[in-house]
Amino acid sequence: MPVQDWFLTGAERDNPDSAIPAWTEGNLAEPLIHGAAYFDRLTAEIQALDEGDHVFFTDWRGDPDERMHDGGPTIAELLGDAARRGVIVKGLVWRSHLDRFTYSQEENRHLGREVGEAGGEVLLDHRIRRGGSHHQKLVVLRHPGRPERDVAFAGGIDLCHSRRDDAEHRGDPQAVRMASAYGDNPPWHDVQLAVRGPVVGALDLTFRERWTDPAPLDQYGPISTVRDRLRGADLHAEPLPPQPPDPPPCGPHRIQVLRTYPAMKPAYSFAKLGEQSIARGYTKAIERARRLIYLEDQYLWSREVATLFADALRDNPELHLIAVVPRHPDVDGRLALPPNQVGREQAVALCRQVAADRVHVYDVENHAGTPVYVHAKVCVVDDVWSSVGSDNFNRRSWTHDSELSCAVLDDTRDEREPRDPAGLGDGARRFARDLRLALLREHLDRPPGGDDDLLDPASAIRAVDKAANALRDWHAAGRRGPRPPGRLVPHETPRLPWHQRLWAVPAYRLVYDPDGRAWRDRRAGTW
Repeated sequence: MPVQDWFLTGAERDNPDSAIPAWTEGNLAEPLIHGAAYFDRLTAEIQALDEGDHVFFTDWRGDPDERMHDGGPTIAELLGDAARRGVIVKGLVWRSHLDRFTYSQEENRHLGREVGEAGGEVLLDHRIRRGGSHHQKLVVLRHPGRPERDVAFAGGIDLCHSRRDDAEHRGDPQAVRMASAYGDNPPWHDVQLAVRGPVVGALDLTFRERWTDPAPLDQYGPISTVRDRLRGADLHAEPLPPQPPDPPPCGPHRIQVLRTYPAMKPAYSFAKLGEQSIARGYTKAIERARRLIYLEDQYLWSREVATLFADALRDNPELHLIAVVPRHPDVDGRLALPPNQVGREQAVALCRQVAADRVHVYDVENHAGTPVYVHAKVCVVDDVWSSVGSDNFNRRSWTHDSELSCAVLDDTRDEREPRDPAGLGDGARRFARDLRLALLREHLDRPPGGDDDLLDPASAIRAVDKAANALRDWHAAGRRGPRPPGRLVPHETPRLPWHQRLWAVPAYRLVYDPDGRAWRDRRAGTW
């Protein structure tokens, strides 16, 4: 299988300002499904670090009091204890908008203060396009002199409240306030990727590029800077230790690090015209889809992204799309709710206009019937190419905010039938297929190994539809009799009335899903 059929080449990445490799070989990737699994692994890895080792992390939100286990430690204690042992702890957390707008400015500030008091350094980073955010969720652990122990974590899971849920989906005891439909402890579905091998060096470089960028941390005026100084914020990045050599090869996975950085002024030193390799990477993979695109996403917004799916469905009459999304937006309210609804309504409608019988959209509930908030950002194409990251399927994630994703191609063929579902000669690959099956087994209440009918795309679609429709009908009949197995329900995307659309559509386009591309790319309609 020629790797360049699926991965972007260096020229296709189109960012000459960065030294990130086009892709790396010899890696080992492992999906960590749910925050509880990720927090357990991260805690063990950080607690094993010794003096002189490195912890580098980026995040959208960091809550210092979030417990990694029921009994602790908290995020701040875990990182602070590492710093006191002589581990070099450096972090970049989005400075964030005000808490009264349901953001996390104070929580992020407190995390930096507590880790800083222990000897680490966490900067509040506001080098963003106006109205944007730093949305990358990355942790890199390096062991100079012991590179075989290096590991990195990238995906959708923040180091904050509400993320520590598990397969039972009862929610994190330390919860953030969300739409009332999700209850006091919102159930949360998410995925993080643990990676070892040379890709750790590429992710280390991603952190270092942001850390050493010469632009001031707060780009929006002296008032914010003075306020940060008065509150004791660290506004100057101290030098990083030298970057260790890449870890040695350790597995069969080729991994491509994909990113989003907007075009902005002052420009990023490592992406002077921005970078849209996430958008370009998805575009290349989806154009090669023939049988099944499986995705899980928080939003699934924007006509631009939906057009990509619609074109693939139009060009390939056997192609199906399965999308798992939240039942409700994460916010309530007359002003906040309609713009959150209109984007998905438009995207799903566009795809269904092309292939109504081949677009399957579901949401998730736990066994008590409480909706599960789907925060995962996962895509699997024909059981060959897969991606786990921080990016959603919307224009904001593909052009406007900083984002990070890892696309995986496994050298190991999967010998289970169908061995080549797309019929292109690439063959099904073990990692991508196992990821899709693991997610579907959970959603359908299947035991390990209970997935023979999920291997072939056609039978998988029938099995998912049957289970989701049975659960929907059970609810419609008043929940009489035993609850059918499974947690998926067909997702409904009601059309907003015209008087709400008048203001919700422009608000969605300008505020909720803005465009961060350079003007040349907007005019050309390219990423």
